[in-house]
Amino acid sequence: MNEHDPVPSPPPVDGSAGSADPAGTASARPLVRPARLEDLPAVAVLAAEHAAYEKAAPPARGLAERLGAVLFPPGGAAPRAYCVVAELPGGELVGYATCSPEFSTWDASEYLHMDCLFLRDGHRGLRLGPMLVEAVVDRARALGMAHVQWQTPVWNDGAIRFYDRLGATAKEKLRYTLPVGDQA
Repeated sequence: MNEHDPVPSPPPVDGSAGSADPAGTASARPLVRPARLEDLPAVAVLAAEHAAYEKAAPPARGLAERLGAVLFPPGGAAPRAYCVVAELPGGELVGYATCSPEFSTWDASEYLHMDCLFLRDGHRGLRLGPMLVEAVVDRARALGMAHVQWQTPVWNDGAIRFYDRLGATAKEKLRYTLPVGDQA
């Protein structure tokens, strides 16, 4: 258990579909695992690629440090968010998912909000997407939450088909952002 993580991290998910690996060859397969502090510069690069893919402004400088404060807070405090990464054999990170607890008034319960799910182009179709979602679902279960929610741009047909294949259901809404104070 990570000293900053009050809920045990789910074990890494590899591409073996649950098969045992007595020979120790799992490193020859891509895997999804909890992010580590040293992964944050690569996660920041992936987040910038994700923003570009969604035709959004790039993240502000210092993203890795800001993520570190939220994902790995000092003094053993509980993290406000969680991150899992998709890692190729050899250690290259090619995707990530982030999530955080949120509250639903209508359900009077918490759920896990998956804020980001991204895989670099050329790495989709390797089962890493389902593995990232599975890791987020495992986190929700570990936190005692009944469901995960997320959103995707309406033009992102590939993501929509992927989420439909997972059995997820869509609810149409518009997402608004209102700048506040100096953060605008």
